[in-house]
Amino acid sequence: MTLTARAVTTAKDGSFSDGNGLYLRVRNGGSTRFWVFRWKIAGKVRELGLGGVSVVSLAQARDMAIELKRAVKSGDDPALVLHPEAACKTPAFAELAQETIEALRPGWRNVKHAAQWEMTLREYAFPTLGKMLPGDIGVEHVLRVLKPLWTTKTETATRLRQRIEAVLDRAAVLGYRDRERVNPASWKGNLEHLLAKPRAVRERTHFAAVPYRELPGVTAKLRDRQTMSAFCVRMIALTACRSGEIRGLRWEEIDTDAKAMTIPGSRTKTKKAHTVPLSAEAMQILEHCGQAGRDGVVFPGRKGQPMTDVAASKELHLFAPGATVHGLRSSFRDWAADQTRHSREVVEQCLAHAIGSVEGSYRRTDLLEKRRAVMNDWASYLAGAKIVRLKVV
Repeated sequence: MTLTARAVTTAKDGSFSDGNGLYLRVRNGGSTRFWVFRWKIAGKVRELGLGGVSVVSLAQARDMAIELKRAVKSGDDPALVLHPEAACKTPAFAELAQETIEALRPGWRNVKHAAQWEMTLREYAFPTLGKMLPGDIGVEHVLRVLKPLWTTKTETATRLRQRIEAVLDRAAVLGYRDRERVNPASWKGNLEHLLAKPRAVRERTHFAAVPYRELPGVTAKLRDRQTMSAFCVRMIALTACRSGEIRGLRWEEIDTDAKAMTIPGSRTKTKKAHTVPLSAEAMQILEHCGQAGRDGVVFPGRKGQPMTDVAASKELHLFAPGATVHGLRSSFRDWAADQTRHSREVVEQCLAHAIGSVEGSYRRTDLLEKRRAVMNDWASYLAGAKIVRLKVV
């Protein structure tokens, strides 16, 4: 059935066919009404918006649909028939890459992320792909970029591949590439057959850590320093949290009555909230930091912003040159394995690591009190106290 002028203005929410691939779409209780042309290519349905009913009449939409249907039969792309100017406005890869970065930037929590995207694409991808049109880029071009890095800078090459894939995916969504074609930078079913698996060639590196036997001496020296960065490093060591979780810690995340802090999912690597029991020494640090007020971040850097990783690292390097703040988590893990009989599951949950297998799927408790016992033992160890009785948790 064909539509009438009255139906165009009174139809309720839904999709209504007028024939020749022309459809009226009504949304939001009738407040949104627009035309769509649908056609099938290689067995898959594709759609093209023709405009709202307020600017495109029923008669105009019918004329457009007939023209586009003829284009499909002739093997032409309806999108280019409707917008011929798009054929000469397709951006080159470098331009589209910058547009992709700007589009994704609001969703990145780390300000360094955009700089890393720009650097890797500019240094490694642009010399080969920069001036190419997205539709002309094939697997051979992507391999030309990746192969020189794959075995020597595997981590960089892996991230570069993902970024090239994202740019070309954007090109397909915007109509600059055929969406039916395989993305030449995709891994599964594509490059996985042409390049060695990253984990097979990647040289594993670990964050330099202070040996746990030396850490009590380091923390003793940090206690003598009444600086915000020293307090921050001590808190990272005492809680075994990730550096950014403590540097960005806010007063509203702390429950002094429960002697615990809860890091929201928006600030954790796992995207899940993580409650951390606080030892007596950790509570003392918070009490000292709170003397200047309890608004905003607990460990502020410049202009009240969270302390930088550089500031925390410099503090640690005063007494442990070459060690990394993140490595303090490794110190805790080695101590727990070598010096205690706390269960592996409890220790892993102290580190906010996921518990694998079926057990992890069914466990619902966060083992808070058992973790509190672990963290109290760890605080005692860092304070130089010898734990005579090893707890079994």
